[in-house]
Amino acid sequence: MAKTTISKKLDKGAAVELKNLSKVYATREGRGVHALDDINLNFEPGSFVACVGPSGCGKSTLLSLLAGITNPTCGEIYIDNKLVEKPHPKVGVVFQSDLLLYWRTVLDNILLPIEIKKLSPKDYLVKAQNLLRQVGLDGFGNKLPAELSGGMRQRAAICRALIQEPDLLLMDEPFGALDALTREQMILDLQKMWMVLGNTILFITHGIEEAVFLADRVLVMSPRPGQIDLDLQIDLKRPRPWSDTHEDPKFARYVRQVREIFESKGILVAH
Repeated sequence: MAKTTISKKLDKGAAVELKNLSKVYATREGRGVHALDDINLNFEPGSFVACVGPSGCGKSTLLSLLAGITNPTCGEIYIDNKLVEKPHPKVGVVFQSDLLLYWRTVLDNILLPIEIKKLSPKDYLVKAQNLLRQVGLDGFGNKLPAELSGGMRQRAAICRALIQEPDLLLMDEPFGALDALTREQMILDLQKMWMVLGNTILFITHGIEEAVFLADRVLVMSPRPGQIDLDLQIDLKRPRPWSDTHEDPKFARYVRQVREIFESKGILVAH
């Protein structure tokens, strides 16, 4: 990704409140799957929160609830003191798969949320082109997704989320399918982007080190039904250079705290 020069800093990110949040999915057998149980959280405006946990613990369910894609069985979610009952206009979502429409050009994919909201794509064309340039995709706007690498497609997906200038950006393992070098660069550039924009981010990941490196706060979720086992504040200076941060004893201590939770649950086996 090219040098991040996103021009507009948001006044503030969104404030988020989760109150007594639970989610049970119905099954054909009628038993139900208890995905989340009594989650209570507050996200400060402009905070970067990472959530880690084992597969099936409800991380993606939590993101879907915040996005308004699905409704809670119990409890309430508030974004800027407004109850979430449907997809919120100032929330952007980036999934593990880029989900680009293969028959649309990169530029048309980025402008898709604008079309869905029945706004004029022409009014957002320059902004979309600027975003492409800022993530190192200048000149690729007329390409089809099949003509791009995995990392390039994911950058386009991030542009699609940013075109609406979301106060809350939800990211569901967005770098999980990338190779190691591309993933490292994307992590560094996400940090730069967030430091410029100042929006609120919830970043879902399986990677402990990834979570500690990026976030101000790491939430560790228990196996299903998902609850918060650890709410860890990360006190590391920004910007965080890759090598220096990974060699910082404080970084290692935070990573160890998270690992110890998983080891105590038998999710990771200590040798």
